[in-house]
Amino acid sequence: MSKRFNRRSRKAVIPLAVVCALLAGAALTGCGRQRDGSVYTVLNSSTDETYHRWDAEAMARCGERLGVTVEQQSVPAAQVMTKALRMASSKSLPDIVQFDASEMPVFAEAGGLTDLRTLGLDTGGVPRGIVNFGSYRGTYYGAARSVNTLALFYNKDLLGRAGLEVPTTWAELRETARELTRGKRYGLALSAGGAEDGVFQFTPFMWSNGGDETRLDGPRVVEALDYWKSLLKDGSLSKSTVGWTQADVNDQFMAGNAAMMINGPWQVETLNTKKSLHWGIARIPVPKPGAKSVAPLGGAVLTVPDTGDERRERMAGKIVGCLTSEREQLIYARHSWTVPANEKAAAVWRGQVPQLDALADQVAAARSRTARLGAGWPAVSLALQSAFQAALTGQSSQAALQRAQQRATSGNRGTPR
Repeated sequence: MSKRFNRRSRKAVIPLAVVCALLAGAALTGCGRQRDGSVYTVLNSSTDETYHRWDAEAMARCGERLGVTVEQQSVPAAQVMTKALRMASSKSLPDIVQFDASEMPVFAEAGGLTDLRTLGLDTGGVPRGIVNFGSYRGTYYGAARSVNTLALFYNKDLLGRAGLEVPTTWAELRETARELTRGKRYGLALSAGGAEDGVFQFTPFMWSNGGDETRLDGPRVVEALDYWKSLLKDGSLSKSTVGWTQADVNDQFMAGNAAMMINGPWQVETLNTKKSLHWGIARIPVPKPGAKSVAPLGGAVLTVPDTGDERRERMAGKIVGCLTSEREQLIYARHSWTVPANEKAAAVWRGQVPQLDALADQVAAARSRTARLGAGWPAVSLALQSAFQAALTGQSSQAALQRAQQRATSGNRGTPR
């Protein structure tokens, strides 16, 4: 079995003031040490052996094309921001940093990134939602190679034997999950853990119901959390869901302990190792027939730190341009089972992996978590995480989300919205 790799890893939440202080002396001061003019460094989170190899191969191809050597320095996803900040404080920032898109606005707000358009990167052919995914306050700082989102995965055999259709609405999902809950098997598995995984999984229910992250105690958000509580009350969700990551959810689905799950394409490689498991995917069910299923955009963006060395920044921009070219996006997307950011590449990808066509449809309507709050998103995420834990273990959704709104507002005090 291939290694389990959770692309929605726990992130370290670092106050904006700390980021600003550490970057204050790093930008526009050049490098703190002499560098080999033909060697460029990319800081990323590709610690998994397969992802590290795929990135190394892509960087080798681009390096050969541009006449330079491109090396990667990989650390766990939770450490990318802290590693970049330590390097900034010692004036040894890498040429390129691959941030999770939800973290990029914090670095951008502190003035640590370069506008990619000034380095010649064109956003033509990239959907507006994905351009916004890599932008902060209208400036394009991060180029995505591919994006991901969430979908409903289901066990075809279990639904077939029960004579059930794939659910498309909340009512259908609740009833189907109830019907498929038997013995030790739950009808549905999802992550409601106290980390970004749980928040990522809640957003499709919140957004598709008309909820808004700027008002966590609004009636539409309360309804969405109440819906999760109803699944738990039915016995269709395990009580352990409050502690599960998305990797844990996938384990339950593969073990036959869940008939359906909410998860992302980063699990496909592992799912395919179990030949006896016949799975399919569909859009995440919506509150009412005809409603739009809105899921979160996930993934990473390639950024060029502002070091003041314009020559190196220009070459770094060319490297980013190569890594995000249609050809390289398609190669990366086929490896990782994610959707290419470029529309033409995505169209080719649909034909190559038709079993994930529903995922591409979900991406088309997906939203960035930081689109409205920018650098204020981490405070909202932390507040929601606490709300899940409280509401799913007994507190009312209304009370839990009122507390979350108070925490988020306090945490975002002074943050532009």
